[in-house]
Amino acid sequence: MALNYTAEEIMQTIRMVQSENLDIRTITMGISLRDCCHEDMTATARKIYDKICKKAEKLVATGEAISREYGIPIINKRISVTPISMIGESCLHGSYVELAAAMDKAAHETGVNFIGGFSALVHKGYTSGDRRLIEAIPQAMAETERVCSSVNIGTTKAGINMDAVCQMGQIIKQTAELTKDRDAIGCAKLVVFCNAPEDNPFMAGSFHGVGEPETVINVGVSGPGVVLAAIRNHPEWDFNTLASVIKRTAFKITRMGELVGREAGRRLDMPFGIVDLSLAPTPAIGDSVADILEAMGLERVGGHGTTAALAMLNDAVKKGGAMASSNVGGLSGAFIPVSEDAGMIRAVEEGALCLDKLEAMTCVCSVGLDMFAVPGDTTAEVISAIIADEAAIGMINKKTTAVRVLPVPGKKVGDQVEFGGLLGRAPIMPLHTYDPKIFVKRGGRIPAPICALTN
Repeated sequence: MALNYTAEEIMQTIRMVQSENLDIRTITMGISLRDCCHEDMTATARKIYDKICKKAEKLVATGEAISREYGIPIINKRISVTPISMIGESCLHGSYVELAAAMDKAAHETGVNFIGGFSALVHKGYTSGDRRLIEAIPQAMAETERVCSSVNIGTTKAGINMDAVCQMGQIIKQTAELTKDRDAIGCAKLVVFCNAPEDNPFMAGSFHGVGEPETVINVGVSGPGVVLAAIRNHPEWDFNTLASVIKRTAFKITRMGELVGREAGRRLDMPFGIVDLSLAPTPAIGDSVADILEAMGLERVGGHGTTAALAMLNDAVKKGGAMASSNVGGLSGAFIPVSEDAGMIRAVEEGALCLDKLEAMTCVCSVGLDMFAVPGDTTAEVISAIIADEAAIGMINKKTTAVRVLPVPGKKVGDQVEFGGLLGRAPIMPLHTYDPKIFVKRGGRIPAPICALTN
């Protein structure tokens, strides 16, 4: 499909890149590893390494060439693979940590920033491979640099696997403890999903779904600064006008993302999959979803009106993207990670934004409770209860929700953790201390809602 651009559109895009922080957040190559199964763990690891290196050997160079030629920043080049729980299931002996090490080695060899897919899908129950992978997560996250992990514990069709929810609270705590010398950085590479999409290009939740082709190129764009500039330039707009302008802005951003994705696919001789038009913020000033909401008239994110403002923003972004491309997928909307958004950090520090309000906002945003830090003495059961709450929002509302929480050993409310780069910094947030142990340990499965019966 040819995308024809007018001179005015080209100049607008140049301005967005130069002064409004517009970028392609990631080009993510999805790679199927279904032909890498072997009964020997070491042989499987070798096949995983060889295939990733072969398929992705030109990914980084291609992304850099497109960036230079089109003048569009492409921040990350990433890889997602088939959930490793499935690939290692044929192995008779050994630890899945060996497979994570092979993924990490391949990521270093190909030069990508991250590789996702150390994952398991257990929304309706476990297989032996799922159990072995989940048990390996803490060590794998501690011993690798670029490997990301995800576990899907619920869907609208299946309900919520509370056995997995309970276990993931313990796994997150173990991961934090094994990486305590780095402020629990392992937890930043681990996310727990409800309704996980198979074509998400963003980390840490990216994996190559079983319904995906052999290889595919997915693109994640980002443009909070562009939307913010449009709103700030016209404070007199009513909401109808504001929504229309956000839609037009999202249209332009999505068109740029599809152009880059199709060009990358052509050069790498593989199909273009989707463009995820999520507004993914960074710690940089002017690149914040929170700032967008405040530009609409809120004194501070977290105050009354925040959820309504976020709902309008998310809907307008999705409508604009759908008008621009038939290949919109992934998550697509507005991200609200605490540590990665300067405005969210400010709101938490000032006491305007608490976890309860953040949870309410996830009812209408793209993902869920993302990159928030909590006291190191938070129990596994409290973490599991947070996951259960967020999964319930996703299950009932037929949307993706997720939890990426960092219980930082030795830290308490009022402290800070500094990660740098896109991960930013996180103030330690207070939690309810009431004990949910009996609830989360009941086990079994919270049944799917009646809206699951849509066949």
